[in-house]
Amino acid sequence: MKAPGKLAALTLTALLTVSACGGGDAAPAAQGPQPLRMSIWTSNEAHLKLFKEIAAEYRKSHPQVGEITFDPIPFENYTTTLTTQIAGGNAPDLAWILENSAPDFVGSGALAPLKGKVENAGELVPSTTRLWERDGELYAYPFSTSPFGVFVNTDLVKAAGQKTPRELIKAGQWDWEHANEINKAVAAKGKNGLTILNFDYKAWDNLATVWQGWGAKAWSEDGGTCQFNAPEMVEAMTFMHKAIFTDKSMPGPGTTVDFFSGDTTMAVAQISRAAMLKDATFTWDLVPLPAGPKGEYAVIGQAGIGVLKKSPRAEQATDFLAYFTNAANSAKLAAYFPPARGSLLTADTMAKTSPMLNGDQLQKVVIDGIQKGVVKPNHTGQAELAQTARAALDPLWKPDADVKAVLDGVCAKIQPLLGG
Repeated sequence: MKAPGKLAALTLTALLTVSACGGGDAAPAAQGPQPLRMSIWTSNEAHLKLFKEIAAEYRKSHPQVGEITFDPIPFENYTTTLTTQIAGGNAPDLAWILENSAPDFVGSGALAPLKGKVENAGELVPSTTRLWERDGELYAYPFSTSPFGVFVNTDLVKAAGQKTPRELIKAGQWDWEHANEINKAVAAKGKNGLTILNFDYKAWDNLATVWQGWGAKAWSEDGGTCQFNAPEMVEAMTFMHKAIFTDKSMPGPGTTVDFFSGDTTMAVAQISRAAMLKDATFTWDLVPLPAGPKGEYAVIGQAGIGVLKKSPRAEQATDFLAYFTNAANSAKLAAYFPPARGSLLTADTMAKTSPMLNGDQLQKVVIDGIQKGVVKPNHTGQAELAQTARAALDPLWKPDADVKAVLDGVCAKIQPLLGG
């Protein structure tokens, strides 16, 4: 099972470059309404319903466009599967792109330019477009700039006799040490403590939602030097290792948990997950990430929508993307995906489209988070980097692990991939 994924990882940048050079101009002109396909990683019914409604409205005034389909790919294998589709000649016309693979997709030239096509591109908040630009051109639309927050099952917190995160915030005590004590107390009563969604001891870049509180980084700002074994990272990973194996405040490897079914105290996730709480049978809250030793901070997960230049329908796909992300539709999408348009980034505006979240939650977690947050780790060749780092981190997820030695090993493995 590992070989295909490894092959896809190793060839991502080269493959995208070949795809870009291949272009789509050679395809013969098709007759009749032409379909469009967009690869996405959500299969949430509320999300898909909205996407299909927007697509249906677009088709009313564009009879030349056939069916527009949204193709969900599991998040944990998303980029690898998308790469495999491109390699097999089955590339989508449009695709969601994770922030960690943005340098590869943008830098390879595989994406069609968008700047002149996007409605009122000038109102896009500069911090949201930085990953998706090159030489003054925009190659993917930042449809979701979503800070991570902590969803809390307040029923479990209270049942364990603990103060809620909201109470700790008011007391100026919402930090990782206090959060860990809450989760430790709940776990002692037989429930699960904290889970970091999509981590599952594989997607290590999601741990940036914790280690950033210690001021830790995966690599230097210029991307050339590994910092996994820097003191800040060692301290952050030691905290997590203790939480997992000593305090039992985080579910260990191989444990399946589901915050949304009510068996878990806290979940680090983005606001799009709020849709899964529509029929929750427990009381819940959404609060900012706890402060770390370096103080308060925020981490952003970002996703762009790009048009594959190789698509024979690239021109029409670009037009649909412009419609999908115009001001009116961005306001609708803001119910789940924080918008890049400055005019929509207010608590009052977002409250109208995000009824499950109140103004305080939107302001403190989303809007403040976008203003001060840092994007999750991203680097050219991220697919190979991700798999190499994941394998090197595997020894850390054992009770007797030597944290510093493991992190030294991570740097030994990934430093050559960073160019040093």
